[in-house]
Amino acid sequence: MFVKLPIVYAFLALISTAANIGTQALVANGYNGPLALTISLVIGTGVGLVVKYVLDKRYIFRFRARNLAHDSKTFALYALMGLATTAIFWGFEIGFDYVFGTRQMRYLGGILGLLIGYVIKYYLDKQFVFRPSDA
Repeated sequence: MFVKLPIVYAFLALISTAANIGTQALVANGYNGPLALTISLVIGTGVGLVVKYVLDKRYIFRFRARNLAHDSKTFALYALMGLATTAIFWGFEIGFDYVFGTRQMRYLGGILGLLIGYVIKYYLDKQFVFRPSDA
C-alpha cells in the first residue's frame, strides 16, 4: 500500500485540480467584470474543496463518519486545514497572473500551487483530520 497510496493520491489530486481549474475557467468565460479573478478563484476553490474531501475521505483515508454531525465536523476541520494550503495555491495563481498576465499562465500557477498545497495538505489531514481514533 505504501507505493500505491502516492499514486492514488496523485490521481485524485489531478481530478480535484481539474475540477477547480475547470470551474475557474467556466466562471472566467462567463463573467469578465469587476473582481472576475477573485470570483473565479473562490468558486473554483469551493468546488475543488468538496471534490477533494469526498475523494480523500473515501479513497485515501477510508473514513466513515458516524453521522451527519460527525461528517460536518470533519469537513469543517478539513476546510480549516486547507486555509494555509489555499494561501499557497492562491499566491501562486495570482502571482503568475500578475507576472505573466495571461489566463494560461495564471492557471499554470494555480496548478503548481495546488500541487504544493496538496502535498502539505495530505500530512495535515493525516495528522489532524482523519486520525484513526476518529474513524
